[in-house]
Amino acid sequence: MGLALALARISSVIFGLPSRPVVWGSGTSSSASSRCAMFNPTCQVPSYWRSLYCSPMPTSRSVDPAELRAALAAISGWLSGDEEKPARQALAAAVRLSLRALAADAPGRSVEVRVPPFAAVQCVEGPRHTRGTPPNVIETDPRTWLELATGRLGWAQAVEDGRVTASGTRADLSHWLPVAR
Repeated sequence: MGLALALARISSVIFGLPSRPVVWGSGTSSSASSRCAMFNPTCQVPSYWRSLYCSPMPTSRSVDPAELRAALAAISGWLSGDEEKPARQALAAAVRLSLRALAADAPGRSVEVRVPPFAAVQCVEGPRHTRGTPPNVIETDPRTWLELATGRLGWAQAVEDGRVTASGTRADLSHWLPVAR
């Protein structure tokens, strides 16, 4: 018995689906729980099984807008100068969520944005690096990043004042900022 057939029979037993021939291309499969059956719209697999295995998964970069707004609202008093520095956990949440939102808005892996000590993301379309320090790096502190992300500080002003270090030809986020509008 071939490995594929053995796996199809085992998955048929595990998932409780009846074994029946399913036509796929020019061949047939003896189990409705095989991969070809899940992706073949003419097969007899119940729709709830197909939805489990065939529906698109949310990306790790997706951000709930309400969660982002709440995190930024928690630190907005500090950014305006009205309140003390927020708790580390609140600050970390705001930085991480806003960076994930940037990565979702500007997908890619050619620029690395670092906000130590909380997070770093890769974003912006272009040549992808695989090892070592990427050619396009942006680094800043949490307060500056949050001011950029909320629109309280412009990209050109932050670079001019030395609050952001940007190296590389693609290290310009002005098109994608502010993240929270």
